[in-house]
Amino acid sequence: MEDMLKGEGPGPLPPLLQQYVELRDRYPEYLLLFQVGDFYECFGEDAERLARALGLALTHKSSKDFTTPMAGIPIRAFDGYAERLLKMGFRLAVADQVEPAEEAEGLVRREVTQLLTPGTLVQETLLPKEANYLAAVATGDGFGVAFLDVSTGEFKGTLLQSKSALYDELFRHRPAEVLLAPELRENEAFLEEFRKRFPVMLSEAPFDPEGEGPLALRRAQGALLRYAARTQGGSFVPRPFRFYDPGAFMRLPEATLRALEVFEPLRGQDTLFGVLDETRTAPGRRLLQAWLRHPLLDRGPLEARLDRVEAFVREGTLREGVRRLLFRLADLERLATRLELGRAGPRDLAALRRSLEILPELKALLGEEVGLPELSFLLAELRAALVDDPPLKLSEGGLIREGYDPHLDALRQAHREGVAYFLALEERERERTGIPTLKVGYNAVFGYHLEVTRPYYDRVPPEYKAVQTLKDRQRYTLPEIKERERELYRLEAQIRRREEEVFLEVREKAKKEAEALREAARVLAELDVFAALAEVAVRHGYTRPRFGERLRIRAGRHPVVERRTVFVPNDLEMAGELVLVTGPNMAGKSTFLRQTALIALLAQMGSFVPAEEAELPLFDRILTRIGASDDLAGGRSTFMVEMEEVALILKEATERSLVLLDEVGRGTSSLDGVAIATAVAEALHERGCYALFATHYFELTALPLPRLRNLHVAAKEEEGGLTFYHQVLPGPASKSYGVEVARMAGLPKEVVERAQHLLRAMAARREGPGEAVLQRLLALDPDRLTPLEALRLLHELRALVLGTPLGTMKG
Repeated sequence: MEDMLKGEGPGPLPPLLQQYVELRDRYPEYLLLFQVGDFYECFGEDAERLARALGLALTHKSSKDFTTPMAGIPIRAFDGYAERLLKMGFRLAVADQVEPAEEAEGLVRREVTQLLTPGTLVQETLLPKEANYLAAVATGDGFGVAFLDVSTGEFKGTLLQSKSALYDELFRHRPAEVLLAPELRENEAFLEEFRKRFPVMLSEAPFDPEGEGPLALRRAQGALLRYAARTQGGSFVPRPFRFYDPGAFMRLPEATLRALEVFEPLRGQDTLFGVLDETRTAPGRRLLQAWLRHPLLDRGPLEARLDRVEAFVREGTLREGVRRLLFRLADLERLATRLELGRAGPRDLAALRRSLEILPELKALLGEEVGLPELSFLLAELRAALVDDPPLKLSEGGLIREGYDPHLDALRQAHREGVAYFLALEERERERTGIPTLKVGYNAVFGYHLEVTRPYYDRVPPEYKAVQTLKDRQRYTLPEIKERERELYRLEAQIRRREEEVFLEVREKAKKEAEALREAARVLAELDVFAALAEVAVRHGYTRPRFGERLRIRAGRHPVVERRTVFVPNDLEMAGELVLVTGPNMAGKSTFLRQTALIALLAQMGSFVPAEEAELPLFDRILTRIGASDDLAGGRSTFMVEMEEVALILKEATERSLVLLDEVGRGTSSLDGVAIATAVAEALHERGCYALFATHYFELTALPLPRLRNLHVAAKEEEGGLTFYHQVLPGPASKSYGVEVARMAGLPKEVVERAQHLLRAMAARREGPGEAVLQRLLALDPDRLTPLEALRLLHELRALVLGTPLGTMKG
């Protein structure tokens, strides 16, 4: 059936629009961008969608019986527009003209040459430097989740037992697009929760099992392979699938990655990744991210990484040299994939040539043991074949160097002779006709022609055939001109075709080395990361961490905060203890907690750390409950979210865990809060984990727990208010500074004074009569009281607390 196009008129559709509709209907879930000359056009409703999305003017395409809306984007600006459309959630099908217009008989043939979706991009211009994952989730024996980066071929997955573990793993990898198995997509509760947590494009694919392992994981693999093959056109082959176990790395739940601002900022724009990212290459940047996502648990590999960082810290000139060279490197990993997919253009091969030129220089700097594959023959080939500055598109021609291909050289020589004929023709005809102003011209309509100005019309020989008359000159042609001209066109077409053949042969040679290029990318990415970590360490005064049985940090700093303000370094020592941190609100308790976790995280990814000295145990996980990540949108109160997170922490913490709790219990009334905070503190103490607990409940500082230590963030009261030192000292804080902080925040003077008065009164009331009430209560035997005596007693107690004489009470 012919699917109609939105438009007006009785007509049949003109052939061009019919071709458009046929292609469009083959890709119903994609927006079809249809090449017409220098533009990609959309028609009908799709034109309206495109115009709305990009703010373009709508025009109309009219034939004699039919008119339809039309909107388009210039091909040369395609990348910018495509990027915007993908961000808005469009999938794009790009239909190109696959034959030159001049060779077409009738309608130019068009085919969909690429399908673009956020998770399957391989185009350098559209991709972020980071890994770009397509994820698939299926159920079976747990949740099978698999990740594929089509641009690099990285392909891996794991089996998880809980939904929270699934969310953590997805959050860690931040996929650009997710395929959900039908049983999940049709589960409305799951889908709604999923969309809220991951506002990414959700797509469909058949979940037929492929590969090895548990069924849920095989289904996820199958979906990724199907979907990638559809968007890449069959030729896509990923790296071998790698099963990984999240348990082999430090566990970093979503709450931890968020609270520590590892990849995404909470308030400012600074992140831990941003502070570390001194990498010079895209594969290096992706590797740094991978290391941050998955810190190690074993000492051996960590010490090996730290050795390599240290070597670069010590050798400044070597580090400089390596970083200077790496700057010129293309993204070899993604380039290898484009070669395999047959998508590499002339510029890609030029970038490959530039990159290969760096390898011998790096070997000279680092010595042979750097382990780079031997690619000098490919470099020689690319140098010989490609001109210095090749064009963007293959069809532009002029990209193969003279002297590389004898056949091409011969064609070019013949073409030069053909052009020379026309240059000689002018001279010859001037002499033969005696017309001094005669010249040979060229234009797109008439091709080559002879031009004579008005005064000499009488000298024009009879064999000249007039083709065009202008107001003061006339244009003519000769049979031999037409013949020579046809010969030139034929040569130009042959040159174009031969250049294309030669280019494809060269590209084929490069493709054979795709594996070696990936290996080179891997070695260079490691070099890049080690040199970058060393650069950060030197520039910002980090030291090499040691691993031991306890935690000892001397003059530790927060790697992100210190970049913005003057930072007061702090010490911390603990061994499986519960450390309570008290002090006023703005004094830096949260920063102190976070910096401890960040130092541990950096150490276990193999980086130096911001401290004068650091000895750390190897932590199995970092668990945090910090700050208001309120899920008010999800309809759960702050307090509810907080309790769920704390429950999860208590379930997971082991003796080798680092736990950070910030102000637990403040989401509810203060008595509830104290009770909950106390119970949580006792539970953590029992687990024997490394726990830092920031609180403003002073009641906690007196808990009778053997492994409880008190620290406080110092603040000093002076004339005119508080001074924060951000210095962490032993012992609990001396009193609540809330009222002082209120004064500093600019609360009106009379409000602050009233608060101080109330605070004194309440403190006195609590300490004086409170004591007497407690004594009375403790001396009681409730079983012996009559109801009347009990009532009487309550009145007495109330009077005691309020400090009023008993006689004034009604009762």
